[in-house]
Amino acid sequence: MPTLEVVSLDKKKVGTVDLPDAVYGVKVNAALVHQVLLAQLAGRRQGTAKTKTKSEVRGGGRKPFRQKGTGNARQGSTRSPLQVGGGQNFGPIPRSYEQRTPKKMVKGALCSALSDRVKENRFLVVDAFDLKDAKTKPFFNQLKKNFKLDKTLIIDETNENLELSGRNIAQLKILRTDALNVYDIIKHEWILVSKKAAESIGERLSK
Repeated sequence: MPTLEVVSLDKKKVGTVDLPDAVYGVKVNAALVHQVLLAQLAGRRQGTAKTKTKSEVRGGGRKPFRQKGTGNARQGSTRSPLQVGGGQNFGPIPRSYEQRTPKKMVKGALCSALSDRVKENRFLVVDAFDLKDAKTKPFFNQLKKNFKLDKTLIIDETNENLELSGRNIAQLKILRTDALNVYDIIKHEWILVSKKAAESIGERLSK
């Protein structure tokens, strides 16, 4: 069972927290993380690319040129894919790129991604993100002074002041526990999580 230090926003140690092995101490399954990550990114694709076939383009009421005497192959319609401005053969049509990912796969990938950040010592537990006001500048200065800001992910329960204070800071993303996903964990190098959120994630994923 990983035992991590709990620090304040001033990066002073205020205690420790025991996190479940089933979530934060599992063997990293890179293949599973990769599969779930690809499925998540595929699900974000719009799939709205579309070209018109020869039955959908405008025109086609006359032959492009006369049947005989030109030396060219016969053409019966200006909508033919062989004509400029004609339809497209085998072009893209609207489709869904979603891939089915069972809940156990998603849970396993989340546990692997979190465990990897814990093993790399890039998972920091903060006692609480208690911000009196929703002000970006003091929050930014506090983070810059005490923590690294290179691609940092902050995870907490619903915290409006935190979300409003950090939404305009580059290289920083605020995420609620119920929106936790593999892509954001992998994309960000550092994870700051409140003690309450870390315990909540552990309880939810260990079921």
